[in-house]
Amino acid sequence: MEIIEHVSDPAAFVNHCARLTKPGGMVIFSTLNRTAKSYALGIVAAEYILGWVPKGTHTWQKFIKPAELSRMTRQNGLATKDMTGLVFSPLKNEFRISVNDLDVNYFLTANKA
Repeated sequence: MEIIEHVSDPAAFVNHCARLTKPGGMVIFSTLNRTAKSYALGIVAAEYILGWVPKGTHTWQKFIKPAELSRMTRQNGLATKDMTGLVFSPLKNEFRISVNDLDVNYFLTANKA
């Protein structure tokens, strides 16, 4: 999970994943969306307040918007099938899947024809 925002060339990473996927195969990418909310929760909260990951782990400018990732998959022969958010609930101390909230973490599922 959450690898693509750490690689130096996300488009090349998607290209390599697509090339390694057999026809009919599926690829699931997970990443952080580049929004103000993702900066607040994915960097400020996760790194500096909660200490879930070391400070400096994330660079907000490297976060990838869903439309950008979807474009990269299409350009490499993958068809986006689904985008689903992963939302943390601090009151319940749990993560949940959301079809409506892609603001911070999200999954993109794509198939190769």
